Amino acid sequence: MEPQGEKPGEAEGVRITPQLLKSRSGEFALESILLLRLRGSGLADLGCLGECLGLEWLDLSGNALTQLGPLASLRQLAVLNVADNRLTGLEPLASCENLQSLNAAGNLLATPSQLQCLSGLRGLEYLRLRDPLARLSNPLCASPSYPAVARELLPGLKVIDGERVTGRGSEFYQLCRDLDSSLRPSPSPGPSIPEARPWVGPGYWESRPPRSSSILEEACRQFQDTLQECRDLDRQAEDSLAQAEQALRSAGTASSFVF
Repeated sequence: MEPQGEKPGEAEGVRITPQLLKSRSGEFALESILLLRLRGSGLADLGCLGECLGLEWLDLSGNALTQLGPLASLRQLAVLNVADNRLTGLEPLASCENLQSLNAAGNLLATPSQLQCLSGLRGLEYLRLRDPLARLSNPLCASPSYPAVARELLPGLKVIDGERVTGRGSEFYQLCRDLDSSLRPSPSPGPSIPEARPWVGPGYWESRPPRSSSILEEACRQFQDTLQECRDLDRQAEDSLAQAEQALRSAGTASSFVF
């Protein structure tokens, strides 16, 4: 399925501003933002996003973006999700020299040659242009030869659309797929046999790129903050219960003297 029609907020043409970035990330300086999730925010303009020079993980999926110009300055970006937008090109990503994983399913990329701009990204190993589970694709995916052309243009890829094509695990993935195909019922007459389901779902063998220590540290910090909030709430609940029990005991003692 191609990108959806009108998305929430599209009519307003939401533009990224420093205030929006700081409120979403909790950071005071744009250069300090490492992880940013802006999924389904009705974005039509990336605005000042290019000022987040330390950004390493970015989710822009489910918006109304038509170009990625500001991303050209994000040299530290490692993981990018721009699925379900309206992109017709990926040229600005040629400058994202640390990019390892790109999800661009559900856009308007029409020909495999539009992937040529990614050929200089030596670290790019994971590429998704089609997502059957989410029913997202690109026009170029209609060609049966598209995976082979993508591999030729980007020989460093290890995983395309969730399927491991090189490296450890690729032979086993192919074996499972061949077995699934052999178990499908033949068109010959006879008792009907239920169609065999794949052993694993799409993307099962897809390895996720390792996150840098800075991303891990940020995730641990957020987890510790959440854990501390839970402890505080638990302590408050215990205090409230203790006060309620004390009040009930006092009420019971007082009523025992009433005749």
